[in-house]
Amino acid sequence: MEYTTLGDTGVEVSRICLGCMSFGSSDWREWILDEEESLPIIERAIDLGINFFDTANMYSGGESERILGTALEGRRDESVIATKCYFQMDEDDPNSGGLSRKAIEQELDNSRDRLGVDTIDLYQIHRWDDDTPIETTMRALNDAIRREKVRYLGASSMWAYQFADALHTSDRLGLDRFVTMQNHYNLVYREEEREMHPLCDREGIGVVPWSPLARGYLTRPHEEIDATLRGETEEHMYEHPYREGGGAEINERVQELAAEKGVTMAQIALAWLFHKDWVDAPIVGTTSVEHLEDAVEALDIDLSSGDMAYLEEPYEPVRVSGHE
Repeated sequence: MEYTTLGDTGVEVSRICLGCMSFGSSDWREWILDEEESLPIIERAIDLGINFFDTANMYSGGESERILGTALEGRRDESVIATKCYFQMDEDDPNSGGLSRKAIEQELDNSRDRLGVDTIDLYQIHRWDDDTPIETTMRALNDAIRREKVRYLGASSMWAYQFADALHTSDRLGLDRFVTMQNHYNLVYREEEREMHPLCDREGIGVVPWSPLARGYLTRPHEEIDATLRGETEEHMYEHPYREGGGAEINERVQELAAEKGVTMAQIALAWLFHKDWVDAPIVGTTSVEHLEDAVEALDIDLSSGDMAYLEEPYEPVRVSGHE
C-alpha cells in the first residue's frame, strides 16, 4: 500500500479509500451486501494496508456505518473514518436532513453511535444546502470540532463558487474550514478539472473523488454494462453523462490499453487517477475481495504520458452531474 498526506491535514491515509456504500442492506438497493458478506471485504482491506474508510448516514439508512463500526472494533484509532450528513434520514422528520444546526448535531450523534466512536475523523457535508446559510452550517460544524466530536471537516459535490464561499466564510469568521473535497471525478467525467480542482490545489484541499470507476462503466465494455445486477437495477448510472462526450470511445480505449498491459479495465481507470497530482485517494467501492485486490494492484501500474493522453483525448465537455 502507498500512503499520502490528506490535503494539508498532516494525516497519512492510504492511496485508496474504501467506499462503504456497498455494505448495508439489499432492501436499500438490490446490489448492496449484508453484514456477513461485507465484513470479509473490510477485513481484507485492512490486511492490504487500507486505513481510510468512507461511509454516510444515508447509506442503507445507517446500516453501512454500523457495519463499518463493527468491522473496525479494536482498530478504530489506527483508522481514518469519514462519514457524511445532509440527506433526509426519516421521511416523517424534515429536520433529519439538511445542514441546519439541529440536523447536524442530531445526525452527528447518531453517526457516532452507529460507528462506535467518540470522535469522527472526517465529517463531511454530503451536498450543499440552499435552505441554510453557510454561516450557520460552518458555525455548527466548528462547534462539533470544539466539542471533540469531529477532527476535520469535509465537503462533497457542489459548485466551485459555493466551495469558495464556504472557505471564505470560515476564514472571515475564524472557524475551522473544510479540508477535503469529495467530488465526482473519473475518466468519463472530468468537469471538475475546470474550476474545482484548481481551487482545491490553491487552497491545500485534499481531493477524494467518488465514483472513480463511473459506477462500473469503466470496468467492462460499454455494451456489457446492462448484464450486471448493478447495471440492470442502478438507475443512478444512467443519470450521469458517462455515455456522452466521448464516453464510449474512452471506454474502448481503456479496453485496448488494459489488453495491451494484461490488466483489467478497472485497473487502468484507477491507475489514471493515481497519476493525477491533485487526487489524494479515490473512493473505491466494491462487492468482492477480488475486485478490492485488483484495485490495490493498480497502484503498481505505470502509465506513460502517451498512455494518459491517449485515454483523455476523446473527452468532450458534458453536463455537470453529481451536485444534486
